[in-house]
Amino acid sequence: MAKVDILVGTTLGSAEYVADEISDQLSDLGHETIVHLTPNLSDLSQDSLWLIVSSTHGAGDLPDNIVPFFDEIQAQNPDLSAIKFALCAIGDSSYDTFCQGPEKLVEQLKLCGAQVYVDKIQIDVQYDPIPEEPALSWLSSWQDQL
Repeated sequence: MAKVDILVGTTLGSAEYVADEISDQLSDLGHETIVHLTPNLSDLSQDSLWLIVSSTHGAGDLPDNIVPFFDEIQAQNPDLSAIKFALCAIGDSSYDTFCQGPEKLVEQLKLCGAQVYVDKIQIDVQYDPIPEEPALSWLSSWQDQL
């Protein structure tokens, strides 16, 4: 079974709810999951999938709780070539910065050599007021690959 580190970027809690549901679904399948509300490099496994569940805050920014992780990666520029990651972004399309916060983190991970594991999902709360539903559907579409 796979090991999955779930990195959460949340302001109002919706991304945390989504992360908890994803963790439950993966655990039910026998995978080992850890949800990180304040992720840092030393707590993450190099042999796990990093699943980022993050909303966008303000004008296309990362939520405050995950900014230190972004800053840590940017400052240290670690070799992340062994890392595979997936992105579940949550946003509101009424803003022109729809789902742009987590994209900043993804770009930084890629600059350090991390590889995309599956196509991202961008959940629009204008159309999916319960973001857990499309997130779990997305997960179901690829969880057998783990």
